[in-house]
Amino acid sequence: MISGKPIGRLSLYRRLLNGLMHEGVQSVYSHDLAARAGVTAAQVRRDIMNIGYSGNPNRGYDVRMLVESISNFLDDPDGQNVALVGVGNLGRAILAFFSGRRPKLSIVAAFDSDPEKFGRVIRGCRCYSIDQAPEVIRELNIKIATLCVPANVAQEIADLCIRAGVKGILNFAPVPLHVSGSVYVEDIDMTMSIEKVAYFARTN
Repeated sequence: MISGKPIGRLSLYRRLLNGLMHEGVQSVYSHDLAARAGVTAAQVRRDIMNIGYSGNPNRGYDVRMLVESISNFLDDPDGQNVALVGVGNLGRAILAFFSGRRPKLSIVAAFDSDPEKFGRVIRGCRCYSIDQAPEVIRELNIKIATLCVPANVAQEIADLCIRAGVKGILNFAPVPLHVSGSVYVEDIDMTMSIEKVAYFARTN
């Protein structure tokens, strides 16, 4: 199984390649893609070989075919459903950003504790009470949850989602989650990231 970092790079390559397609570029060399991605050409070639695709030494990689190859590797052919928990400012921003961006990956339900949001369609996604989460997660076969909740409830919400069948969590809460090895968690700590940027901006 490929680890998290190569998967992240493949996702980045696909985004860059989609940009090239929109520019009308039909082929790209590994060193050109590497320069855009901030990695080495050798790393690009290794990552792409891992998914069973190979380029032409004279013409490089066919952009469209490489996008298709990466998509076939990364995406579930039947699509995957995602839940968003916490429809505050961050949650709304994620809904707006993600809407229609990935046809094989869709946020199909949102959950919140605010009764004023129950039953509303927010950015194209229906919002439910958090109490309905187990039922809705099972009914919609949701395996991925994005948590945009306060730190003091993040573990409780994660446990609730996992009991309902979630296997992967994107965690925006500023607290580490304790889960079993069968559940994948990706932590997004924005405070830590901006503090790192601030430090290096000050010291460079």
